[in-house]
Amino acid sequence: MAHPISRRKFFSKTGGTLVAGSAALGSAARAEAQPTQSGEDYYAKLGVTPFINAAGAFTFLSGSTLPPVVQAAMTRAAQRPVNIEELQRAAGEYLARRLHCEAALVTSGAAAALTLGTAACITRGNEQAILNIPGDLSELKNEVIVQKTHRYGYDHALRNCGIKFVEIETMAEYEAAFNERTVLAHFFNAAEGGQIGREDWVRVAHQHGVPCFNDAAADIPPAANLWNYTQMGFDLVAFSGGKGIRGPQCTGLLLGKKELIEFAVKNDSPISNTIGRGMKVGKEEIVGLVAAVDCLLSQDEAALQAEAQRRAERIAELVKSVPSVETRVFLPPVANHIAHLLITYDQNRIPITGPEIMEKLRQGSPRIELNPVTGAGPYMAGMPSGPNTVVVCVWLLEPHQDVIVGRRLREVLRAAGKA
Repeated sequence: MAHPISRRKFFSKTGGTLVAGSAALGSAARAEAQPTQSGEDYYAKLGVTPFINAAGAFTFLSGSTLPPVVQAAMTRAAQRPVNIEELQRAAGEYLARRLHCEAALVTSGAAAALTLGTAACITRGNEQAILNIPGDLSELKNEVIVQKTHRYGYDHALRNCGIKFVEIETMAEYEAAFNERTVLAHFFNAAEGGQIGREDWVRVAHQHGVPCFNDAAADIPPAANLWNYTQMGFDLVAFSGGKGIRGPQCTGLLLGKKELIEFAVKNDSPISNTIGRGMKVGKEEIVGLVAAVDCLLSQDEAALQAEAQRRAERIAELVKSVPSVETRVFLPPVANHIAHLLITYDQNRIPITGPEIMEKLRQGSPRIELNPVTGAGPYMAGMPSGPNTVVVCVWLLEPHQDVIVGRRLREVLRAAGKA
């Protein structure tokens, strides 16, 4: 889960120089684990056309691609049955050790992590309540405090549990909002707006004995965010598994306090008659996410960022030859914190809009998807935005696709300028 429109050992040594691998930037460089291409091409059979991903790890664009080491782990896991509860428990213990937190749970996406974490806060210490949510909350705490600027397109993941949001703006309003019905203080990590920062959010909530939940779904890289927020004091933190972690698209991570994770498990599949019964993850996905975390933590993050910078600069060089085109490489402040390319131009000289450029690349051959974020918001904080704006995400490109994207952008911009 990322912003609504809205997250690799990716390198091998060649001639003594570190270069990007295929899937972001590419794939884990573990040749011994790479599966062979086999099986029927069902994209072709179903008439679905893949694309070059210059957009980013968005859910509606199927997230990120799996490094070969993750694909291999999932293929192996698919070949033998296991007890899901045993696997979940073992995976959670392993991930908690690797990510420096008390406990962890693999979920069916970050949205499921939000639902299960909220359910855990409502039902902790009261297993009978698991049967009652979201309907009968008359005897349960169900108010969630949130900054007004942190309301977003994933509210429903919390509201599934029957909670009521209490919106605040100032510190005085925040301190006054706590009462005997308060169950949770919720924070959207990528929302840079709001008067109350992370540390103060946690401090005040804990003064009232209320847990804090941080939605950091798309906030990898850097990998250190996987423990930064639990160590800051957040009781629960949610991440998407299929974005910057580069695990299966249908996975997420719920990290945090042991007691709360235990109650998240009690509200989760495969246990029947729980709010999470339909939020199942299979053995392949659980193993895939564990493998993706291992892969992520083994990579050279500085090299990852440097390669993204180079890719953005290569595309910039290709499009800057078009009159009035200007480029800037930028890093989104929180979510998807890796080099992106911002392209702007004079619409009097190039009479085409950013969305029209996106559509032309989408309809071309090869098909290319550009980043859909062209308006203001936390993702574009401090950057120009508007109808003459195009954003290119480079970190999910395969080798040499940056040149293809740059040439196609130049071609479309030139054609529009001559029209």
